[in-house]
Parts: sequence; C-alpha cells; structure tokens
Amino acid sequence: MDGLVVQGEIGSRIFTLRGKDMMLDRDLAELYGVETKRVNEAVRNNQDKFLEDFYFELTDKEFEDLRSKNSTAKFSKTRVNPKVFTEQGVYMLATILKSKIASEVTVSIIRTFAKLREFSKHYNALAKKIMEVERKNDRQYKELSKALEELIEESKVCDIKKIGFLK
Repeated sequence: MDGLVVQGEIGSRIFTLRGKDMMLDRDLAELYGVETKRVNEAVRNNQDKFLEDFYFELTDKEFEDLRSKNSTAKFSKTRVNPKVFTEQGVYMLATILKSKIASEVTVSIIRTFAKLREFSKHYNALAKKIMEVERKNDRQYKELSKALEELIEESKVCDIKKIGFLK
C-alpha cells in the first residue's frame, strides 16, 4: 500500500457486535497485505496474547446476520466462520505482524477507532439532549391537550343562547 490507508475505508470495515467495535480477519488481512490464513495462523501461534475479548470466531447466527447485511460475494467461498478482532486485538495483531505496511495500517486503524469513540461520545450527548426536548415537548403537549379538553367541557355545560331562526 502506498502511504497511510484512508480512514474512511477503514471506518467502513468496522462494525459493532456484542456491544464492541470489531473488524473481520479478512478485512485486516487485506489491509495488511497478507492472506487471511496468515492472520489466523499468527493468532494460533500466539494464543497467549489473544484473550477472549480481543479475538473470537463468529457464531453461525452472527455470521448469517453479517451475510444478510453485506449482500456481496465476499462470503460465498467461506467454509468456516470468520474471526473478528476488537480494537485491543488489532493492537496485539500489530505486534505480531511486523512489516512497514502493518505499522502504517495499524496507526490508521487506531486513529479510526479513536475517532469512532469520539463520535460516539458526541452522538450520545446529542441523543440525550433530543430526548430531553422530546420529554419537555411531550409534557407541554399533554398540558395543552388537557386545557383544551377542559375548555370543551366548559362550553358544553354553559347555557348557550341560540341565535337565528327557530322552527
């Protein structure tokens, strides 16, 4: 790869699963310029460095969900469920795959994960503010609706003089 990988390209390969941001083994392999089996081989040879929350294999259901969301031919030849890496797993993988490309790509991946975390903070704060406004408006709507109902009831009770011709 020439230079740093565009963060947008990396960001499109990060997805949320089990409440964490993840990257597929095949996507990491492509970014690092190696075969997927080499990534998984490096993990197998260094199992002590990859804890359960760093790296795991997708369940059949998770894999089917992933296939349905990404309707491309990427998974047509896959015989085994893909492995996924959390941010910490990507860091650990970088310590094993030692090449110039791996170093450059890892820096880009780390920056992308950091930007996603920052975006998430702003998004959560914005979502809270929107919920507060909705609650306030909902309360005001209920008060207005109650006042209108009271006015309608009062108008029914009052003796209203009829104006116009009587039959």
